[in-house]
Amino acid sequence: MSPLWLLGSVAFALSTYWGRALRWKVLIEKQKPHASVRRLFIATAIGFTAIVIFGRPGEMIRPYLIAKKERLPVSSQIGAWFLERLYDLLMALLIFSIALVQVKSTTVQVGEALAWVLRIGGHAAGALATLCIVLLAVFGLFSQFAEQRLRQAAGALPDRIQARVQGMVTSFVQGVQSTSNPKAVLQVIGYSILEWVLIVGCYYCLFLAVPQTAGFSLLDVSIFVGFVAFGSIVQIPGIGGGPQIVSVVILTQLFLVPMEVASGVAILLWMVTFAVIVPFGLMLAVHEGIRITRLGGVAEELSHGGTPEDGT
Repeated sequence: MSPLWLLGSVAFALSTYWGRALRWKVLIEKQKPHASVRRLFIATAIGFTAIVIFGRPGEMIRPYLIAKKERLPVSSQIGAWFLERLYDLLMALLIFSIALVQVKSTTVQVGEALAWVLRIGGHAAGALATLCIVLLAVFGLFSQFAEQRLRQAAGALPDRIQARVQGMVTSFVQGVQSTSNPKAVLQVIGYSILEWVLIVGCYYCLFLAVPQTAGFSLLDVSIFVGFVAFGSIVQIPGIGGGPQIVSVVILTQLFLVPMEVASGVAILLWMVTFAVIVPFGLMLAVHEGIRITRLGGVAEELSHGGTPEDGT
């Protein structure tokens, strides 16, 4: 492997976390003007480290830490997290759609076994993109209407939890009201595009680092990223690993890469795009006086619908 290209891939991967911090700053601008990008980056790095360590429950650690550092309600930051996921989903679907259009214009080999993937994937991408647009419009441009409808839906709950849920609804809607400002929407879209440009750059450098894939063009890498981005939406229950499985399938079936090489590349991609943040996140957690074991309990509570508001 080429150490230089591998280091470039790692640099791109680490820069994506700074990009996420910049985007989150825009998402909470109304609630916390002039929020510290440094604090947001620290919470982002520790949050993604928690995902590697605790799995999917660790997703909620990042909004929890940001709420704690910025003195905001946890539910409002969960709303910002939800909005961020929607923008990432839109970008993933956009790249996947481009991949579907461009795949036949390259030397990629598309056999009958993958023909149904192209057809169903195109319809699924369009449906999910439409759903995302509707949700963004409702929660951003019509936040008061969305809050009213959610409150009405909460009215069907038992009285003992109705007040708590309605309070969470208010905080949640506050977390996504940033999209009611056209300037903020453009900034979020711009940072989302930047985020995915960095991701493509990370993949491109990694492919150049591996001798068997060094001949991939930028278009080839973009097609690969499109399929993997769509595959990341799908997680096998109890196993996960959607992106890794898709990586192997696409490399072997579309690009005719040997299974051994494809498996090695999939492992490298997991290390660079997912696990590389762990040592940095652990060091930042120690520096901030945060116990990872404590975050495990918080992750479990948040994943089961709890709202640990202590310290926020």
